[in-house]
Amino acid sequence: MAEVSWVAETLYPDWGQRFRVVRELAHVRSPFQEILIVETASHGRAMLLDGVVQITEADEFAYQEMIAHVPLLAHGDARRVLIIGAGDGGVLRRVLSHRRVEKATMVEIDPDVVRLAREHLPAIGGSAWDDPRAEVLIADGIDYVRMAEAGSYDVIIVDSTDPIGVGEVLFTDEFYADCARIVGPRGVVVNQSGVPFMQAGELAETSARRRRHFADVSAYLAAVPTYVGGFMTLGWSAQDPGLRRHDAATLRARADKAGILGTTRYWSPEVQVASFALPPYIAELLPEH
Repeated sequence: MAEVSWVAETLYPDWGQRFRVVRELAHVRSPFQEILIVETASHGRAMLLDGVVQITEADEFAYQEMIAHVPLLAHGDARRVLIIGAGDGGVLRRVLSHRRVEKATMVEIDPDVVRLAREHLPAIGGSAWDDPRAEVLIADGIDYVRMAEAGSYDVIIVDSTDPIGVGEVLFTDEFYADCARIVGPRGVVVNQSGVPFMQAGELAETSARRRRHFADVSAYLAAVPTYVGGFMTLGWSAQDPGLRRHDAATLRARADKAGILGTTRYWSPEVQVASFALPPYIAELLPEH
């Protein structure tokens, strides 16, 4: 009888999850990180970076829809979108599903992530890679935002790893200051802020830093099964507090106009409204709570 193979996530030293591996598709040590792509028995194909699950085919829709659709529909007229990280292409695909988007620039530091995702996770990025509105740059996101012109983007989506290793520099004061400059007074910035039940410091520290550069700092929720520990938080930063206070009817009309209404599996107008209602254990981590 063949030996059963498992891969265990290494994010937390005392708690975790594991997946039964049907087959290993790629295992690469890039100049930036260890990349592992496996086919699992329960979640389809999965990508791990430095031993931490980034995405699985089974539940990627929950995270990708919420990190992309919420800021674009809150803005209401986003034409230029900057994506930092997200080398699997899933955020790029969701952003480009909005018919009013004219240009989506994705900046990913590790070319091997893009290469391996396109080869082994083709369903996640879909046809977004070849969309004429897409600009995919292999570059450092820190350098890119530092050099970008003021007001050059409407929405910035930071889909980074946790603030360890290659992703650490995307959680600094300098980075948030540059983001505030290039989205201007009507723009929105969202960023991956961890699972507060296990990573309370991540949301608290990044929110405090963002508060130095944005008038309206909050977070919203997504339940992603493979991001274990309860709700995942997505950090919200804007100058205009009204952007996160639209009612469901407004969001539904915008989604219809954008061409995404009825295409989602997690996002809905009601879910977007409700996602900003935070349990007290999460709300207390935000500045000025």
